[in-house]
Amino acid sequence: MTGTEAAVLLDLAGIFVFAVSGALAAVRQRLDVVGMVVLAEITALGGGILRDLVIDDGPPTAFTSLGYVLTPLVAAGLVFFWHPQVTRLLPAVLLFDAAGLGLFCATGTLKALEHGLSPLHSAVLGVVTAIGGGILRDVLSGQIPNVLYDRELYALPAMLGAAVVAVAHAIGPRGPAIVAGAAVLAFALRVLAMRYGWRTPRPRGVEERPPTG
Repeated sequence: MTGTEAAVLLDLAGIFVFAVSGALAAVRQRLDVVGMVVLAEITALGGGILRDLVIDDGPPTAFTSLGYVLTPLVAAGLVFFWHPQVTRLLPAVLLFDAAGLGLFCATGTLKALEHGLSPLHSAVLGVVTAIGGGILRDVLSGQIPNVLYDRELYALPAMLGAAVVAVAHAIGPRGPAIVAGAAVLAFALRVLAMRYGWRTPRPRGVEERPPTG
């Protein structure tokens, strides 16, 4: 297997897990099969589409690769028929979701750097790649996006992973090892936050927002 093929497989794995989270959100909101497919697709592909539109990289990959469209459909079908079983596997789904977050923030930053954006703007676009689909999912399902009250750290790990890739590119070290290390770092921070309940700080006197959905 070549490096490109491995990257595509990892990309599709991340898309699949993000799509599962979108489909489960549709179940929680009692949406029909159309709503489920829409949320699965937008959660899985939204961040990458936004990235590709910003860097003007031609048609977004989601519109040129059949696998990128079909993978969320498979995830939506799985949840449609077996959502109680998938819900019971939620801890494992969250673990893979964390892996997808780390992968997308790192690769999204790298792609922006390769298209000539500054390290700072590339890092911002890497974060958008990782969390943009989740924001669109929450908005479409009528919720305040989770990243705006970063429970169990979601946006922050993406920021860290993207920053590592951008800073490394700016000061010299580059290559697959840097991208992989940044992805692992973001993944580890997300998993530790879930394990220990870490939160981003709130203004003094403001109570934590109760969970939604």
